[in-house]
Amino acid sequence: MTPAVPVLMYHSVSPQPPAATRRLSVHPDAFAGQLAVLRRQGCTTPTFAELGDALRSGRPLPERSVVLTFDDGYADFHEYALPLLEAHGFTATVFVTTGWLDDAGSDAAGRPLDRMLSWAQVRDLAGAGIEIGAHSHSHAQLDQIAAPALEEELRRSKLLLEGELGQPVESLAYPFGYSSARVRAAVADGGYRFAAAVGNRLPGPGGDLMAVPRLTVRRTTGEAAFTRTVQGEGIARRFAVDRALTRGWAAVRRGRYAVNRVRGRV
Repeated sequence: MTPAVPVLMYHSVSPQPPAATRRLSVHPDAFAGQLAVLRRQGCTTPTFAELGDALRSGRPLPERSVVLTFDDGYADFHEYALPLLEAHGFTATVFVTTGWLDDAGSDAAGRPLDRMLSWAQVRDLAGAGIEIGAHSHSHAQLDQIAAPALEEELRRSKLLLEGELGQPVESLAYPFGYSSARVRAAVADGGYRFAAAVGNRLPGPGGDLMAVPRLTVRRTTGEAAFTRTVQGEGIARRFAVDRALTRGWAAVRRGRYAVNRVRGRV
């Protein structure tokens, strides 16, 4: 059986992020310190898909495995995070919002919150051993849109990424962290093998591979708290408020979707 592996959720790694991404950003110096913690702890960093394969098969990952994931596809990953990861011999998974990319061109969709990766940088990351996953096409609220739009968000993102990279894209992370049984079924039907939620808990045996939980890393995450998190210590207490808020908002979102469906809006 695969032991519980912390899956960390990052967004931006930037010294001066805009207000829209600041709370979920990490300063490059702090990120360097966190990677140094992983090195001192003797950690390895499998990709999200490698974790999914291990959870599916029951095959254990190396001891002290920690999965590093990054949502949205900000340009600062290539500028700041990648050199630090390479210096430590670590890898990660980047979930890319294809319609937000800097040179998306006629495929542009949604409203990026900061500078985004280019297609050339996405290819460069893949060539450096970074797993590229999908984060939908326009960063839509997948649990709030109708089936045709949902299927297009999933299909288009996967098609564009696989066309550019020339390799399968097996993983997806839900924009805003929310999904539903309907969304998770569509993700599986769309050819994805694994999907990342938020959850703020450790993955457990027999868990849903279409909703693998992750632990949020913020700008306020200090090195001591980070160390305890990757050691699996005090997670239930440290993330209790996050989980309560997630459950509350999930209930609100289910109700909102039900109302909109009755009114014929989705």
